[in-house]
Amino acid sequence: MTMVRTAFWLAVALVAYVYAGYPVLLALWARLRPRPVRIPTGPASLPAVSIVIAARDEGPRLAARLRNLLALEYPADRRQIIVVSDGSSDGTCEVAAGFAPAVEVISRPALGKASALNAGVARARHEILVFADARQTFAPDAVRRLVRNFEDPSVGAVSGELVLDCERAAGATPDSTIGEGVGLYWRYEKWLRRRESLVASTLGVSGAIWAMRRSCWRPMPQDTLLDDVLAPMRVVLAGKRVVFEGSARAFDRAAPDASAESRRKVRTLAGNYQLSWLEPKLLLPVVNPVWLQFVSHKLGRLLVPYALVVCLLTSAALAGEGIIYAAALVAQIGVGVLAIYGAVLEGRARRRAPAVHRFGDEPSPKMKRIANA
Repeated sequence: MTMVRTAFWLAVALVAYVYAGYPVLLALWARLRPRPVRIPTGPASLPAVSIVIAARDEGPRLAARLRNLLALEYPADRRQIIVVSDGSSDGTCEVAAGFAPAVEVISRPALGKASALNAGVARARHEILVFADARQTFAPDAVRRLVRNFEDPSVGAVSGELVLDCERAAGATPDSTIGEGVGLYWRYEKWLRRRESLVASTLGVSGAIWAMRRSCWRPMPQDTLLDDVLAPMRVVLAGKRVVFEGSARAFDRAAPDASAESRRKVRTLAGNYQLSWLEPKLLLPVVNPVWLQFVSHKLGRLLVPYALVVCLLTSAALAGEGIIYAAALVAQIGVGVLAIYGAVLEGRARRRAPAVHRFGDEPSPKMKRIANA
């Protein structure tokens, strides 16, 4: 029973550290030893930028997205916009071509988002790359606020802030059955990113709005799931910082229902496993300058589900040993019951219309097997 008790407390400690201890550590670290980005005073320079959008079957909303980019507060002669159509069959290329010559179009077979981004970067003419999706919209000054961080030579990539509809106003009702929960989780994630950025580097970027130096870009494998984590982590391994710029904003809607959010979570989970073999150097503390953050934020979350199973089994075995173990067992059963009840309510509230496919959301069958293993 001593081993069972030890297993219980180790599992509890892991879960507590990942979701509470690590944030507390980050908060203290950011307060005691911050590393703010050094932006020179005076008028900000405006480097030439290449904006890359990877799109698959985005015809219905692409025109509005391109009008949004063309209306940015950024000089037209210092801006290149590239749309990479990844096997689209709905007129995406024709819509984008209607904005020529301000917009350049690359049409190619469906090889995946990572491969499409590689093609877009190969076409880019400028040193600063800005990555965007077809779904969101940028604030007028978003690109200006992103690129000013590159005046600090230590910065290799910059993440903007993705604002979901459920965050925009307190008490607002988003067009989503799970918006409140998603909004709370997303605010927690951005809180972590801000402090990781302040002490060293954030571990990923918002794929909807981020930028990097072209000199830091390395082509990604075709089957990459988390391009918005792999590319910035390669920047970190190259000795540059990845910082968070909260004033550079893009706007989007929360996932419409639990099934859509679940698909995104499966992709993220599988992608985090994939990172370990695409860039095994991330696992080495002598090579990865943000090893502690990577282990705490990324790898720790991969271990949490197993820790919860251990906690459930050990608390069941120890329920007669003390009130703490019995209470832990009851609490876990209660949470499980509430989760099942919530799933039932979600099923009743879900719209009958089929979910809209979001480019790059669906992992390959191989990645699903890894995530479910």
